Amino acid sequence: MNFRRAKKHDFEIFSNSFSDIMFFLMLFFLIASTMITPGTIKLMLPQANQTQSMNKPPKEVAISVTKDLKYYINNKQVQFLDIEPALRKEKKENAEVHAIVRCDNAIAVQSLIDVLQIGSKVEMKMVLATTRKDKSN
Repeated sequence: MNFRRAKKHDFEIFSNSFSDIMFFLMLFFLIASTMITPGTIKLMLPQANQTQSMNKPPKEVAISVTKDLKYYINNKQVQFLDIEPALRKEKKENAEVHAIVRCDNAIAVQSLIDVLQIGSKVEMKMVLATTRKDKSN
């Protein structure tokens, strides 16, 4: 008595649907990653050995200076001469406003000082943003 089947069946796994799912997942993550930070300005911040954190003030104004000396206030590009009126407007709306100055580490120090002097003229507290310096340096 032979209870075995005469022919063995081969099993197949169709992977066409898996590749479609992976393609749609890749599209989703590509689109989602561009939506997360749409208006950031890429800067290489200067480094410091010690950093001091500050409590979150009631209102912040972000001032960014790129290495080709383009100025941004809250991710909106402005001319250098328009920085003071924009800061005065922010100061008028909220007296406790602080300015976070983010500048590229390749710009001349004078360009940074010019921005800080505008903040001093407007009587706004200015904070310079830095990154933490590596211990190996």
